[in-house]
Amino acid sequence: MNTLPKTFSFKMPAEATPLGYRPRPAQVLLEVSRLRKRFPQGDTPAVERVGFTLGEGELLALLGPSGCGKTTTLRMIGGFEHPDEGTITLRRRDITHLPPEARGIGFVFQDYALFPHLNVLDNVRFGLRRMPRAEAKAKAREMLGMVGLAGLEGRKPSELSGGQQQRVALARTLAMSPPLVLMDEPFSNLDAAMRVETRQEVRKLMKAAGSAGILVTHDQEEALAIADRVAVMEAGRVLQIGTPDEIYRNPASEFVASFLGRSNILTGTASGLEAATPFGTLPLSRAANGAVALAVRPEQIMLEPDPEGAASVVGREFRGHDQLYWVQEGERCMLVISGPGASIDIGTRVRLRICDCVVPLV
Repeated sequence: MNTLPKTFSFKMPAEATPLGYRPRPAQVLLEVSRLRKRFPQGDTPAVERVGFTLGEGELLALLGPSGCGKTTTLRMIGGFEHPDEGTITLRRRDITHLPPEARGIGFVFQDYALFPHLNVLDNVRFGLRRMPRAEAKAKAREMLGMVGLAGLEGRKPSELSGGQQQRVALARTLAMSPPLVLMDEPFSNLDAAMRVETRQEVRKLMKAAGSAGILVTHDQEEALAIADRVAVMEAGRVLQIGTPDEIYRNPASEFVASFLGRSNILTGTASGLEAATPFGTLPLSRAANGAVALAVRPEQIMLEPDPEGAASVVGREFRGHDQLYWVQEGERCMLVISGPGASIDIGTRVRLRICDCVVPLV
């Protein structure tokens, strides 16, 4: 069997700067306003007053734990569920009550939804049935070339790897030139190495095609890697939305700080841009006053071996590019990430030093 090179290239336009929460009206592709959905068997709404905008060509990740409402939100945008309240507007057209096939939205499903009896070319051509046959074939071949699958047109889905099947599904969707593509956990069936490779390819392809996308995921690394903006959800609500960098560096709540990356939560007393804590006076990333909870990322803490230190290393995990330590000080256990240099043995007494601004939480 011929093998496909791990990388492929194509000419890609420069990416736009990630959009803020409210892009200028001319840039808005999708507007979701106050969506609410309660299922008959549920005690509380599955989605409660969810609202956001999506810019042309933007990639947004809906990130959260199982049951937070992210898939229900996606299904309402796609027309597979109907909201109890709220509106969905695509390019200023109200699509809230339209069936899926009338919305002009593309879908990439978790199981790829390829037709096993059709070859790769016919799978991609399936959505182009209204085109003349020759034109549809040419378009399908063009899309397969774009996703790096030229020469595999005659294969059946069972003869492809998981990553190749994912590209076929994406090519079939992009062939219809949708302004928006919805993706529900599209990489969950891939192994770890293939997942990293495929998600970067999908991002490049979406940008090259000019299609906007909404990705549902519970994988924080995936959301940070692929999205221009991330919306963190819990209990049916969007808690915070912003660029990956904004949310990681400035989480708005303890849940966001702990879910998007690991965080140590400390208590302290704030006065302006400083807070008194068990680790001394620490600088704050934004002003606060009174009793506060503080988010400290593991990489913001330095470990210094010291026989007189008040803390001790109680666990260690070598991860190649860095090392993760569990450090006990009294009743408090802290996570610390350090570089791949010399290891600190379990049981070693250490001092902890926080070496960056910390974030006061709501």
